[in-house]
Amino acid sequence: MSKVTIQSIEDFLERKGSELGCSEWYEVSQDVINQFADATRDHQWIHVDIDKAKTDSPYGSTIAHGYLTLSLLPSFLDEIIEVHNLKQLVNYGIKDFTFKNAVKVGSRLRMRASVKSAKDLSNICQATITCTYEVEGLEEPVAEGNIIFLYYFE
Repeated sequence: MSKVTIQSIEDFLERKGSELGCSEWYEVSQDVINQFADATRDHQWIHVDIDKAKTDSPYGSTIAHGYLTLSLLPSFLDEIIEVHNLKQLVNYGIKDFTFKNAVKVGSRLRMRASVKSAKDLSNICQATITCTYEVEGLEEPVAEGNIIFLYYFE
């Protein structure tokens, strides 16, 4: 897949309402889940106890943390767009983000991104990007929401 190149605020404004693309598939392994549990100190059994999850979880296996899914956003977005002429990029907010389904261990996950809105704030672009997470083989998205970035252009 080729990345979309953004050179200026105008490029964001022109893409308002359009899809930017999607990331490569990424396998969510138990090792990734365990590392995330360690980093966040969230060792809830549904994420890390394989045996208990097989018998007690409605999914029949461990599942990824919702925030693990969300934390992949910067990496996925880097696969989709390349922004040039930047002095700085600031995370401004997350809006209306919902987790619609579990991401079971071993699932292949990817993110689709589109520009919901873009505002010219004089050398700063406030871009709201809709991020839709998909699991291979599932029809419905597993998570969806908007991330807001401030792109400071030179």
